[in-house]
Amino acid sequence: MADDTLPRRTEAIRDRYRSTLGAVPHGVEERLRLAQDFGRLPTEEAIASLRHIVLADSPLGARVQQLVHFGQLLALGCADPARIHARGALHAGAGPADLIGVAETALITAGVPAYALGIDIIAGLLPLQGPAAG
Repeated sequence: MADDTLPRRTEAIRDRYRSTLGAVPHGVEERLRLAQDFGRLPTEEAIASLRHIVLADSPLGARVQQLVHFGQLLALGCADPARIHARGALHAGAGPADLIGVAETALITAGVPAYALGIDIIAGLLPLQGPAAG
């Protein structure tokens, strides 16, 4: 493929992440940079295509899919990816109560560390509210 198509193809991948998560995660930008530099963009295109099938065409819908990702990543203890998918869930229409519900479910399935991680992520994403804010 011609080199002049690389920027267009790379931007198409970024657009898929923006539509799903509302932004392009830093790690994805790094992967894209390396993929372009070393002629491996087809790998990133394949990943983006699979993500689109699993996320955008899921019977769960975008909101629930992002919440599921958030919960699974909490259970695995993966803070940065969990944060990305918590933001993605908010982008897809989830509310703070939904995120808290997922963190509480992680408490049952993965223990206090998963719950604490979830609450920490949620607190970092939300502005201070209530009596403690004032």
